[in-house]
Amino acid sequence: MILRFVEFTSVFSLGGSVYMLLEILWRGHTHWSMGICGGVCFVGIYAFNMLFGEMNLWKKCAFGSAFITLNEFLTGCIVNLALGWSVWDYSDYIFNIAGQVCLIYSLLWFLLSYPAFHVAEFIRGKVFLPFADKTS
Repeated sequence: MILRFVEFTSVFSLGGSVYMLLEILWRGHTHWSMGICGGVCFVGIYAFNMLFGEMNLWKKCAFGSAFITLNEFLTGCIVNLALGWSVWDYSDYIFNIAGQVCLIYSLLWFLLSYPAFHVAEFIRGKVFLPFADKTS
């Protein structure tokens, strides 16, 4: 139980940190809410990989893209539309939904899901499973 808490807290922290770092590299700045969104996204990818690890990687990437896009949309509805923080606005992009998500970033999330699933598999297999075997 404690190991599982540490596992998912670590995955959340890593996902949030990497998401914020990528945003800084891409846009030159970030917002703390992106750390939460990124953490939730990576936990989702990690858990999905635990449940469906044998699934075709491209299908997992499609899930990753949809899951990240959904989380970005929900986060945007809260931080941008409801709270008015103006963290981002995709209104000028083609195929956007309420300025919160757009097709081009969904495609980018598909591509970034590829290494994310590999990292999730590595973390689970090399970091946490060896400890789980010793605590059973």
